[in-house]
Amino acid sequence: MAESNQPMTSDFILVGLFNHTGPHLVLFSLVATMFTAGLLGNTALLFLIRADSRLHVPMYFLLSQLSLLDIGFPLVTIPKMAAGFLLGEGSISFGGCAAQMFFLMLMGVSEAVLLSLMSYDRYAAVCHPLHYPVLMRRQVCLLMAGTSWLSGVLVASVQTAIALRFPYCASRTVDHFCCELPALLKLSCADTSAYELALSVSGVLILLLPISLIVTSYGLVLRAVLHMRSAEARHKALATCSSHLTVVGLFYGAAVFMYMVPGAFHGPHQDNVLSLFYSLVTPTLNPLVYSLRNREVRRAMAKVIGRGGCRAKR
Repeated sequence: MAESNQPMTSDFILVGLFNHTGPHLVLFSLVATMFTAGLLGNTALLFLIRADSRLHVPMYFLLSQLSLLDIGFPLVTIPKMAAGFLLGEGSISFGGCAAQMFFLMLMGVSEAVLLSLMSYDRYAAVCHPLHYPVLMRRQVCLLMAGTSWLSGVLVASVQTAIALRFPYCASRTVDHFCCELPALLKLSCADTSAYELALSVSGVLILLLPISLIVTSYGLVLRAVLHMRSAEARHKALATCSSHLTVVGLFYGAAVFMYMVPGAFHGPHQDNVLSLFYSLVTPTLNPLVYSLRNREVRRAMAKVIGRGGCRAKR
């Protein structure tokens, strides 16, 4: 029968993003370059935060958590995609597909929650500088980090468990470069419309609530910035906020469209592009936008490089 289930151990086939034509080879090289740059940038940031005691402050603690997520996010998808492109074999085991889906949701939800909490940190620093040491004391920072990771684990566990209970038909070809939930649901023999509706509703809590916190926090920050007397300080704060909001907008915009807009309104090509935004583009941009442009980080980098130069002379 065409709709009979195959054994749960059957492999899935990932279609991938690129073929071996000239333009696609260029795009693949660009993806590989961004992947490498993102890993190096986030790893360097983690090292600097750990090495320099001046960066042992709440903002950089939260940024270290973001860097951990931004290292894990691309590692879940890009190496498998690259292997499929280079070796011409896009098969992935059922267990591997389940693991990809779980870790993608874990990283995505954790980052969504963490970005919203980071916006509160900026609000506290700009709008309540005298109370900042109390508002962002060590216990609060640890609670923020734990909340973001725990949220990711809980949502990923529930969503993956539900998705794997659906029966899958004879076709095991996933029209995507990774085993992401919306793409996998399209292969199910069962009616998934109720679950997709529930997924869209849950997106209100997972995505829209953090977005509302970010908008509120940065709105209050911008209001405080506009009342600053120093034009230079105002310009610097506005530039920082706008760059932060741009990256946050890319991440949340792609995630909202993927998970809250019904699948009938976007095709596989759009899904691939959207997934690249929050699994590769924003993890690559985050260390540049949030940290490596900061004066404190540049000083820490110069200090570490200086130490390396002194050791080399010895």
